[in-house]
Amino acid sequence: MSEESEEAAGSGGAGGGAADDGSLYVLTAVLLTPAQFPSILGDDYPQACALLGVRPVPDGYGLVLGQDEDGARWTVVIDDVSLVATAIASWDCGMEYDLSPDERTIVVSLAGWPLELAVAAPGVPEPHDPEQGADGTGRVPLAPPSAGVWGSAQRRMGADQIALQWGDWRERFEADGEAPVVHPGLARVLAEARGYTETPPPPGRVRSSFAGEDARMLRVDGPGWSLVARTDDVAFVLLDEEPSGVIPVPRDEELPELLAGLERVAVRPS
Repeated sequence: MSEESEEAAGSGGAGGGAADDGSLYVLTAVLLTPAQFPSILGDDYPQACALLGVRPVPDGYGLVLGQDEDGARWTVVIDDVSLVATAIASWDCGMEYDLSPDERTIVVSLAGWPLELAVAAPGVPEPHDPEQGADGTGRVPLAPPSAGVWGSAQRRMGADQIALQWGDWRERFEADGEAPVVHPGLARVLAEARGYTETPPPPGRVRSSFAGEDARMLRVDGPGWSLVARTDDVAFVLLDEEPSGVIPVPRDEELPELLAGLERVAVRPS
């Protein structure tokens, strides 16, 4: 496996790596672990792994996204999670990091990208998908879901955006007077979320991340719904049957107990 170094933009910028059958110009990388995985791929870690055709091993994987010398999009799944985590941390700090996976760490190379990237490797043709079957799997190349429709992937992406822009959504909630919202699907969501506290769901259905001070940000997904909440605050629910709709859940006497229970069964980044 040859190596080439090529400065490219991605999660703060990345160096070049290599695919198992030629050079790969690395654009970005993401983690695929029970605690951290692109929500666009599934409601939980096993679902995300199934979409990529890999086993849901406990330690997880790293996903390296790049282009080959012809400009074709490739997603390389590697089992060296620490390498990808180090690269991401370096890029987030504005540092350069040459992410060059060893050939022995490659689990599979898949045609296409599962995520939308607005960057391209310099000096190679424009990003495009290789022909179906070029990766040896016979699968249609990976592609991000359409932004023009509403479905499970878009619902999960919406919940991710609320978590990232919590302050803005909290202000909207306050502007509405924090009045309880009656919705036919809300009781079902809260009941299923409460069920997670009694019978832990598949890994990744409940994830917890740092939210400042003593608070945690919870991301909880289920069949047809997503919940995002701060353990010291309110919650928001999104439903498959409510395109682009966001249902606020006031912090009444039951919500703190529910969020505390979800926090107990959540997986956290190591």
